Amino acid sequence: MAGKLETRDLSIRFGGHLAVDSVSCTFHPGELTAIVGPNGAGKTTYFNLISGQLRPTRGTVLLDEADITQMSAPMRTRAGIGRAFQLTNLFPNLSVAENVRLAVQAAAGVHYEMLRPWTARKDLIEKADAVLESTSLLGRREALAASLSHGDQRKLEVALMMSLAPNVFMFDEPTAGMSVDEVPVVLKLIEKLKGDRSKIILLVEHKMDVVRSLADRIIVLHNGRLVADGPPADVIASPIVQEAYLGVAPDRGAP
Repeated sequence: MAGKLETRDLSIRFGGHLAVDSVSCTFHPGELTAIVGPNGAGKTTYFNLISGQLRPTRGTVLLDEADITQMSAPMRTRAGIGRAFQLTNLFPNLSVAENVRLAVQAAAGVHYEMLRPWTARKDLIEKADAVLESTSLLGRREALAASLSHGDQRKLEVALMMSLAPNVFMFDEPTAGMSVDEVPVVLKLIEKLKGDRSKIILLVEHKMDVVRSLADRIIVLHNGRLVADGPPADVIASPIVQEAYLGVAPDRGAP
């Protein structure tokens, strides 16, 4: 089983603005943690620090006790961190099958071989098709990624992550821009990933109904700082979250 993911005193400053301020947190296998907070709280910036899109001003990122703070984003992917973005990140002019096959090929460390076409690698094709089947995309395998609905593009992005077999799955607002009909499909995929208790899943999400349905734990960022951490019911009911995230002033008693 993969080890834990940890941030220690993680901080980043943009000019005079401290966007993430000394966040220390540990994430364990078998746990889906939702990261919530108001706009500008530092959620996506914290995600970017973990996945390697940004380098911290101060602090450390550890994966299975190894310091990965100086690793690039591609190196962190190879180390086991998979990331899905708010906007889909696909090869739009390749087919669904080709998108997934390239991810399977990368995970297997297979490079281009001039004298051996990829079609000869039945093992890779079968693995790609198995991922497509598990994400309900096998029937669209020959369709161009650009032709898919937004919901199916998000499913394809999850398929690419699954093909890389990461230890950490990171979802940044996976339901953003989706229709009401499309949302349950992606949520079911994330629910299926939760069934593998060896994986760490991190989720940034604004929709509290989604958070309630999926999260084992919630952490709350506000002005770049970690202000709450615990079981969903406790965190959502806490006065600091009611005020900072939901905009509800806490009851301080009658005057």
